[in-house]
Amino acid sequence: MGDLQLAIMQVLWSRGEAPATEVHEALSGRQLALTTIKTMLRKMDEKGMVRHREDGRTFVYSPNLAEAEVRLGMVNSLLDRLFGGDGSALVSHLVREGEVDPTELEELQARLAAEESEL
Repeated sequence: MGDLQLAIMQVLWSRGEAPATEVHEALSGRQLALTTIKTMLRKMDEKGMVRHREDGRTFVYSPNLAEAEVRLGMVNSLLDRLFGGDGSALVSHLVREGEVDPTELEELQARLAAEESEL
């Protein structure tokens, strides 16, 4: 999923549904034309990423993919492309580069311990 597609999905996830004009307004910082947003929504609809209903002459779009599903797919893609599918290499990289602060690291360790105890 591209950056613009993800941004559109985030708007739809947060609102539940929205016409192209509201999506455009929510993404106004990107300085894109309304026609660009409408075209992208149409393409996303054709691909099954979003769906629409008609409200008069207006198409109202809603997400057809769950946020967790998209997140998992994107993380798995990143993991495969950059770390050969090795999750520990990803976590090591994040820790080594300072992307995980000590508090977050403690939370991760607690989550791992809880997962291990459930096995």
